[in-house]
Amino acid sequence: MLEEGARLASVIGNHVNARVFSHTFTARITRGAGRGNIERLPYFPEAIIETLTGIRHLVIAGTKPPVGFFAYPDLPSYLVPEDCRVHHLAAAGDDVVDALARVIDELGAGGVSPILMSLEKPPLPAGELTPESIALSVAALMPENAVVAEEAISSGGSLIPATATTEPHDWMFTTGGAIGQGLPNATGAALACPERKVLCLQADGSGMYSLQALWTQARESLDVTTIVLANRKYRILNIEYQRVGAGAPGARARSMMDIDNPEIDWVSLAKGMGVPACRVATAEELNRQLAAYLAEPGPNLIEAVI
Repeated sequence: MLEEGARLASVIGNHVNARVFSHTFTARITRGAGRGNIERLPYFPEAIIETLTGIRHLVIAGTKPPVGFFAYPDLPSYLVPEDCRVHHLAAAGDDVVDALARVIDELGAGGVSPILMSLEKPPLPAGELTPESIALSVAALMPENAVVAEEAISSGGSLIPATATTEPHDWMFTTGGAIGQGLPNATGAALACPERKVLCLQADGSGMYSLQALWTQARESLDVTTIVLANRKYRILNIEYQRVGAGAPGARARSMMDIDNPEIDWVSLAKGMGVPACRVATAEELNRQLAAYLAEPGPNLIEAVI
């Protein structure tokens, strides 16, 4: 969902008092100050159902109705409420911007202003390093016109709300249902847009699937700053294990979801690939190091231990 599409959708939403959503995993979306106010659908099915409850009409533009990524006991896979009527304005591959512009013409809403986000950066966080404080640090220090490649997985829940009103930027999500895409996404973005700063927000477990992207970043001198959110486990697998009805994992299953034996040293891995790196353990350390790394050409990497 790019800038013009988001703007037009916001005009329609403002004119008819409708909410505008994006899917949980959208390939790329323009966000931040001066961009349209787009709500992101939650990840878990019950949260999507709750979000859509009471909505009587759902207009689909360039995508499909929301479904669950996994099959959960006692939860539907098709997540549109039964009393909600679905209207297909444009299919995937259609010219969605043109379709939205035609709707505005039909509504006579050409003079309606979109609802745009204002610039409101949070203060820099202090104290314990947590997913929440990392999100605040990213929001406070976000470079203007940056490209964010995000694969923070279970540590990323605070990132989207925290960065909604920061500097204008593009946000690239993973496909969902699979892991290992964050580092390659950042590498591709930096190759495609060498004039823009790329910020990669990478979970440690999924980052191990495509570590070699760091070597490419070093070889091509790509301007990428990576934050590895290191919780030393495949936490999303633990969550999904329990949600599919398998119960609490036993000792052997838990050992397969932990990546602390041996502990992964991301600083050594990055330096071995030719990427300068450091480790931080407090919010203040992250603030200082992220500001320093964003101010110089990449690639570089911060291992944020949470």
